[in-house]
Amino acid sequence: MNNQTYNQIVSFIWGIADDCLRDVYVRGKYRDVILPMTVIRRLDAVLEPTKDAVLQMKKNLDEAGVINQTDALCSVAGQSFCNTSPFTLKDLKSRAKQQQLKADFIAYLDGFSPNVQEILEKFKFRNQIDTMIEADILGAVIEKFVSPTINLSPKPILDDNDDVKIPGLDNHTMGVIFEELIRRFNEENNEEAGEHFTPRDVVELMADITFLPIADKIKNAPYLVYDGACGTGGMLTIADERLHQLAKEYGKEINTYLYGQEINPETYAITKADLLIKGESLQDDNVAFGSTLSNDGYPTLNFDFMLSNPPYGKSWKTDLERLGGKADISDPRFIVTHNGESEFKMIPRSSDGQMLFLANKLSKMKHDTELGSRIVEVHNGSSLFTGEAGQGESNLRRYIIENDWLEAIIALPENMFYNTEIATFIWVVTNRKAPHRRGKVQLIDATGLKSPLRKNLGKKSCELTSELRGQISEMLINFEATEHSQIFANQEFGYHKITVERPLRLSVDLAKENLMMFIKLCEQHKDKMLAKIIEKTAEKYNYSIVKDYNKFVIELSEIAKDLNEKLPAKRLNMIKNHLAKVDESAEKVIKKIHKLEKIESNPLVGLFNVIINGDNCIVEYEADSNLRDTEQIPLLHVGGIEQFFKDEILPFTSDAWIDESKTQIGYEISFTKYFYKPVQLRTLEEISADIKALEAQTDGLLQDIIRG
Repeated sequence: MNNQTYNQIVSFIWGIADDCLRDVYVRGKYRDVILPMTVIRRLDAVLEPTKDAVLQMKKNLDEAGVINQTDALCSVAGQSFCNTSPFTLKDLKSRAKQQQLKADFIAYLDGFSPNVQEILEKFKFRNQIDTMIEADILGAVIEKFVSPTINLSPKPILDDNDDVKIPGLDNHTMGVIFEELIRRFNEENNEEAGEHFTPRDVVELMADITFLPIADKIKNAPYLVYDGACGTGGMLTIADERLHQLAKEYGKEINTYLYGQEINPETYAITKADLLIKGESLQDDNVAFGSTLSNDGYPTLNFDFMLSNPPYGKSWKTDLERLGGKADISDPRFIVTHNGESEFKMIPRSSDGQMLFLANKLSKMKHDTELGSRIVEVHNGSSLFTGEAGQGESNLRRYIIENDWLEAIIALPENMFYNTEIATFIWVVTNRKAPHRRGKVQLIDATGLKSPLRKNLGKKSCELTSELRGQISEMLINFEATEHSQIFANQEFGYHKITVERPLRLSVDLAKENLMMFIKLCEQHKDKMLAKIIEKTAEKYNYSIVKDYNKFVIELSEIAKDLNEKLPAKRLNMIKNHLAKVDESAEKVIKKIHKLEKIESNPLVGLFNVIINGDNCIVEYEADSNLRDTEQIPLLHVGGIEQFFKDEILPFTSDAWIDESKTQIGYEISFTKYFYKPVQLRTLEEISADIKALEAQTDGLLQDIIRG
């Protein structure tokens, strides 16, 4: 990129805003004019050389009575778009009368082909025409944009000797210009700078780690590249350039087809214009407008390469409602079949939908090609650990890792992005791991690889130079364990989440004052017979405290039977909730008794062998929810769940067991665990030396103060 040209153009365009719009628009609204006019002038500059030929072709087609003229006119223009009005922007700068200028400018805009009309509609640019005409600034704005001192065309301006007078702007540079303008406009509006795009140094790194590991496997073939949160299209453009560059280096001829989706109308329009100017077959139709999550633009397509920086920490509640709500969502991108589970849900909290963009890409992987698919996506730290076992985020990590698709995660330096200071991570996912990588995941700590900027851009204070990007790419390709690169088995990040139960222990205090309170409760519930049953039972126990709730219920049942009454669950629950109380010294409450010949004893899962009335039985105890606890046991723990339970749980709570029905598998990744470097504490000798030095410095000071 020609940095001087880039800086000159950004300053020039920003100057147009200050010179022409200052007294008409508030600064936060400059973008409503400047961004669409920049796009229009770039399109206009591309069409200028063929303008006369297009007008002549239109005249011929009109005379021949041809109705559908767009394809033929675009062919003459040499682009995938055209303008059939009799004007160029330069023709309009000299209009003296405002109403004539308005009519001609509208006719000029109307002359663009339908694909450009969509761009203008997304900008809502026609809404600004009356304001500019009334303020008499439209002509001045046009004149500034067609100034001979700048060139917004991709082709250079030549002097009389055919030497380059002003270089052209490739799509890469034009994208940077748009993004810098958006960043400045967002700052004027107190919005997040750079909300819709990724710094180009990060995009360059993402392109490198997407293509370099498989560069030698590129063939003479078409490749589909996709970005489901494409912003201004910069990631697609750079990925396209990098892929073509590598193909050329390896002597291959490829065709690339870029696909993107964007929800913001302004940045969607910029991307659309960018791909129009690329001029490749049908590329302009491959940008979908709308939410990727609730309105997937490419539900039937699969892609070779997918790159994105989705919004993180942003609610997707609206999308969730459109998908039917959390209970009724059935989108196959987010609910899959995995490990025998037909409805394996990867649906995260509604407050943060970033990982759904990753799930969307997983659904678009190619499984029938040699290269398969490679996904490179930026996330914040919550993507590594948010969500407990069985919840959406953890399930997505599990789905990726257990399918052996996670190749690497790269931790980037802080302050790399325009709108956030937090830590960010690049996920590298592929369904075609190299043989030596299978069953393993590489973690790369690149947090220290950064070069400071001379001046902050928003919150971005550092960058990744080409040398630093090369170092990170080499670590990925070399796949070696070093200080900044660690390699682990897939199972390293998995764990069992078990629920540890302990038995409920209840006693029943049948003292007369407690009895009177319970009898009043029975009267309120219009159940005098239950009161009578309790009175007789209390009398039998001589109004004492019963420590064995199981025997108490048996006695209660016999008395009820004598009174020709039954004890349904409603009555028993009333007794348990209002007369019994938790008592650590009481006997365990039995939930169920199994016959010995039908089930085997297994205390680990709550099946205990006990003697009841002289008979050997297997019992399950009722769990005390207040004593319930959970434990995370690494999948790689030696001896598994059973050994962990014996070593870590039973020595402290001998009556505990595991509720197997609640056991879940989860996955989380902690960079701190593997790369944290503790601060070296000072030695006692160093501390002592400092104290003595301070004492020497202050020697006699107190005496001087006292003499004062």
